[in-house]
Amino acid sequence: MPITVSYPGVYIEEIPSGVRTITGVATSITAFLGFAGRGPSNDPVRIQNFGDFERLFGGLSLKSTMSFAVQQYFLNGGTDAIIVRLEPPNATPATINLPTSGTENIVLIASSAGTWGNGLEVSVDHDTADPQETPETEKTFNLTIVLKQGKQELSRETIRNLSMDSTAIRYIKEILETESSLVRFQSGESDRPNETTDPIAATADSGTDGDAVTSTNSPDIYRGSENDKTGIYALEKADLFNLLCIPPVSSDIDIQPSVWIEALTYCERRWAMLLVDSPSAWETPKNVTDNLPTFLTGLSSKENAAIFFPRIKLQNPLKENRLDTFAPSAAIAGIFARTDANRGVWKAPAGIDATLTGVRELTVKLTDGENGILNPLGVNCLRNFPVYGNVVWGSRTLEGDDRFASEWKYIPIRRLTLFLQESLYRGTQWVVFEPNDEPLWAQIRLNLGAFMNNLFRQGAFQGDTPSKAYFVKCDKETNPQNDIDRGIVNIIVGFAPLKPAEFVIIKFQQIAGDIAT
Repeated sequence: MPITVSYPGVYIEEIPSGVRTITGVATSITAFLGFAGRGPSNDPVRIQNFGDFERLFGGLSLKSTMSFAVQQYFLNGGTDAIIVRLEPPNATPATINLPTSGTENIVLIASSAGTWGNGLEVSVDHDTADPQETPETEKTFNLTIVLKQGKQELSRETIRNLSMDSTAIRYIKEILETESSLVRFQSGESDRPNETTDPIAATADSGTDGDAVTSTNSPDIYRGSENDKTGIYALEKADLFNLLCIPPVSSDIDIQPSVWIEALTYCERRWAMLLVDSPSAWETPKNVTDNLPTFLTGLSSKENAAIFFPRIKLQNPLKENRLDTFAPSAAIAGIFARTDANRGVWKAPAGIDATLTGVRELTVKLTDGENGILNPLGVNCLRNFPVYGNVVWGSRTLEGDDRFASEWKYIPIRRLTLFLQESLYRGTQWVVFEPNDEPLWAQIRLNLGAFMNNLFRQGAFQGDTPSKAYFVKCDKETNPQNDIDRGIVNIIVGFAPLKPAEFVIIKFQQIAGDIAT
């Protein structure tokens, strides 16, 4: 701040440099939408490994295609995921009744619906930390909550010094919401629950998995409600995600077209990409070419989506390690993450390095000719090659059909653009309400230019000099007085993207005799 001069002498004043470092956002946080054995419903939960998924959502289950998808994602290089567990219609949480000395029991419920909650056991003891406790003022108690599967203990929580007094610091309702991942308080009077005699504990019951999820009712479950933030819109509670995977409803029920349409529209709004699984009925390249136009009907902003064919076969540990068929998008999302970490978001997540870890077979072994039919249509093929194994052999968006002549033909170009949009959006928030004149414009050019130059040095753009690779323009020309009067700052950022070498042509020529040099 300016110094007030009051006495003769030397004054020191620090002047801000105007440098505000812009940091690139993460590029491969993958959101999964589907069903799981247990866990929070319609609430995005961020995890960093499959162990987190096992602990919070129950691990692999034959009833959950999402569980296998998450496993394949981390197996192929994924490091960061957001899980949205959906809830089938009419599913109910298990309930636990704790007797009291009064006339009304205390009722606890499982933290989410499903039969998983029927494995809960709750023990009560009065050995609390309240030194003033007397028979007349007994208020506090401890809960021990155990989740079992058969005789196996899966999880245990001990919540201490709880009170039934709604004005108390450790009121049971508030504490269970913040400290327990297994149960919630539903109802009960002011009397504390009676102690249970170890090993006897109150057990849960009445938890149900709800109605069967079918091709008829699944679209409403997946789409959810924007007002209630359920289904796809539960991701509104997540700060950032870059990729969206929606595993099939089950092994024989695909995601319905209306869900893909809504998911793609939402991804466009969130600057994310949707990885689309080809329907299970597409068993040959001819199925793809015959049905692709119908499948794409209604999809807008197709540059934010990519489709992959065929499906993949992996060993299923829940079926004696026999080969089972899975949708490929989760494994491919893992390859996206692996490529981003090793090379950068501007590198196409395809080629001999894009190996599908754990994949034993592909449901269709494509030939070069069949690949040559599907690739120009924007269908990314999975191929098997000697030595290299099963790899991703395509990197086009749904706008990648050669007939569209779209500038968003390639996945790396679109993902790089989304990365720049998200990073610069977050990195320029400080500009809002600043005085709109040349000093501000100069700071904008400095900070955005430094960010773009850093990407240039990493090899993100074409060109051998910064001037050929990108530009940042923010001056009197982009900001006429009329826009200044309306409080608008116009910034133009241009860049020359790298395009993947999709076709490598080697020309051979026979020469006759010596050629003089």
